[in-house]
Amino acid sequence: MKREIITTGDGSKTIQIMDWQEQYHSKHGAIQEAYHVFIKSGLDLFENQEINILEIGFGTGLNAFITLIEFDKRNLKVNYTGVEAYPVSIEELNQLNYLEELKSLSRKDDFDLMHISPWGDKVEIVENFNLKKEQILFKEISAIAEYDLIYFDAFGARVQPELWTVEIFQIMFNAMKSNGYLVTYAAKGSVRRAMQEVGFLVERLPGPPGKREMLRAKKQ
Repeated sequence: MKREIITTGDGSKTIQIMDWQEQYHSKHGAIQEAYHVFIKSGLDLFENQEINILEIGFGTGLNAFITLIEFDKRNLKVNYTGVEAYPVSIEELNQLNYLEELKSLSRKDDFDLMHISPWGDKVEIVENFNLKKEQILFKEISAIAEYDLIYFDAFGARVQPELWTVEIFQIMFNAMKSNGYLVTYAAKGSVRRAMQEVGFLVERLPGPPGKREMLRAKKQ
């Protein structure tokens, strides 16, 4: 499918799949969305501890990189797993402007290491931040009670409804520790009901720019 780099509403770039008219991040602001959904509504729930994070849809690495920027402000040690069946090419990554927009040019080596590190290997990006990328389908995740926080950033249900089903959320529920959280930009009723069916407690939260609401789910 044809892909192109577009500029989103906050000046940061993302990848758009033309056939679907679907973007890797919100067209209203890629960086704004990442901070609102995954940091403010997810990472900010944790401090002074070691946590395991699972990202569903590693994509451009934006969510992982922002987590890298933010984690030590909360005195965390992070073990980050990013699942991506179809990795973004280096050519596409080179056209993105996250380092500039995040005023983090000094962290270029960290950003590059995230993307060139071997798939399947656990790599220390910086002290207290480990990354493991897994090139598998979401339905192939087999972890049990491993993760404290899940960033669920799959393509939307409009174009890939099979990623927002009871089957997938059962895998997420199984992979999560008790008192863990899942955060996502999505707010559809069908998504909320699928989460509830597998046992999550689900709350609606104010959404990022361009979206009225988002969802956060907890496993008791």
